[in-house]
Amino acid sequence: TLMLFGLLGVDIMVSGNHLLVIYLGLELVSLASFALVALRRGHALSVEAGMKYFILGSLASGFLLYGLSMLYGATGTMYLPEVLQLVLADVAKFELLMLALVFIVAGLAFKLGAAPFHMWVPDVYHGAPTGSTLFVATAPKLGAFAVLIRLLVGGLLGQAQHWQMMLVMLGICSLLIGNLAAIMQSNIKRMLAYSTIAQNGFMLLVFAVSYANDNNYLLKDAVSASLFYLIGYVLAAMVAFGVLMMLSREGFECENLDDLKGLGRCYPFYTGVMTVAMLSLAGVPLTVGFYGKFRVIQVLLAAQTPLHTGLAIFAVFTSLVGAFYYLRVIKVMCFDVE
Repeated sequence: TLMLFGLLGVDIMVSGNHLLVIYLGLELVSLASFALVALRRGHALSVEAGMKYFILGSLASGFLLYGLSMLYGATGTMYLPEVLQLVLADVAKFELLMLALVFIVAGLAFKLGAAPFHMWVPDVYHGAPTGSTLFVATAPKLGAFAVLIRLLVGGLLGQAQHWQMMLVMLGICSLLIGNLAAIMQSNIKRMLAYSTIAQNGFMLLVFAVSYANDNNYLLKDAVSASLFYLIGYVLAAMVAFGVLMMLSREGFECENLDDLKGLGRCYPFYTGVMTVAMLSLAGVPLTVGFYGKFRVIQVLLAAQTPLHTGLAIFAVFTSLVGAFYYLRVIKVMCFDVE
């Protein structure tokens, strides 16, 4: 029931055209997620993760709601098409608009789990039951991305030169922190949590081209590349957490790397499925993750500026770092013995 309410919230976020409707959808997803994380009431880690998620999530919702109220104050309307017309016509109050932009980006960065608003992600992924982690790692990300596109592209396109650099800085921080922290993890759920942060960074980086050379000709390419990348990540993450859920049983959660030792001999099917998911997350050729990464790099290089070329090279190098901890999971499953 909680997951269905969460999916209803995602549907509202994707289809909403009014600021309050979008916020109500976001809160519906958040409340369902809070309850799912703390579902194991007698489990200390689960309760702690639920409380941490609730407190930080409420703070982020406050940021976003404050930003939306400033946006209403700057434009005098809550309908996104009207907001877009007023912003493009340059009749909105600039100071209030910038204040709204900062709070909206901060609130959405938390919902996506982008650094430096990522503190909740590893603890929530670790503490929640694996089934709840599967939901929290996938559905809310799609909803938050849809709201990001609706508010920034569908409402604040005229201020793209301001919000694009915010998203680029979030992307750079996420790629660095996510990949470097994931290397040190022995818990698979925490490793996948930091992996999520890094994947979010890759997805946000492509928005650097959204207003390249004062021309938004690459905006459609940026949105389509990031959406394709996000869908590819969501599918791979669902598979990875699904395998962990299938390997768990009552009284035992399969969540440490050592729990996967010898899996290739005992459960070759699960090993094969998990291997495909890890290769996709690493961006190995012929997987959907590779095509997502390739599309993002292609769009960055299409801008043909030193900044965007540098960002593309940075993204490739951080992906090479990230390949280490994905391939380590495959090595443990296939070559290590109990």
